[in-house]
Amino acid sequence: MPRPIGQVTYNNQGRVVLVSGGASGIGRSVCNEFAQSGASVLCLDIAVPDQDAPLHEKVEVIPGDVCSEEDCARAVAYAVEHFGGLDVLVNNAVIQPAASYVPVDQFPAELWDRMVRINFTGYTLLAKHALRVMKEQQSGVVVNLASGQAHRTAREVPAYGPIKAANLLQARQWGVEYARDGIRVVSVSPGTINTPLVQASLETQGGAAELANRHPLGRIGEP
Repeated sequence: MPRPIGQVTYNNQGRVVLVSGGASGIGRSVCNEFAQSGASVLCLDIAVPDQDAPLHEKVEVIPGDVCSEEDCARAVAYAVEHFGGLDVLVNNAVIQPAASYVPVDQFPAELWDRMVRINFTGYTLLAKHALRVMKEQQSGVVVNLASGQAHRTAREVPAYGPIKAANLLQARQWGVEYARDGIRVVSVSPGTINTPLVQASLETQGGAAELANRHPLGRIGEP
């Protein structure tokens, strides 16, 4: 007979959460879980949410691009104006196109610039404006979505992995910088997760079975 499994529940009633890249994948699940636990959730994304995998009805979408400081500032200002503050920022918006799976000597310069702009600078721009609000509140949490690739590397990932390692160091540096302002900064490093981003480059990475075999559990995670 299977043994009982413990459960952890969260009460985020009254908290205000901003998630970048929340229209799909991990970001969508983060938005929905926060909303289900009572938080007011804002999703900043350049993409339109998938109707086949909808966001929770309590999640409000703010169209915007993390590459634009104006859009990042606007999203944070919206949270303050409509909900009175900002308690949690989840930096999640990233890209990892199939074309990025090549050795660095073959890597297109324009793609490198685009990945750095979205995956690294985007985290910085959104945090810059969120942390100003959190400093004034003397409270808040910033979560940087990193990756297993931040801790170990492989062939043909010369951009994504190093940028994810930089996201880790961002979190560490910001954590030290703002610790005395009542702000916590953490990072989360998922393995391979079944998201549109992964599905778009699945064959380039060797297929689902190959990716699953790289993990101790022998499977790809679900968001």
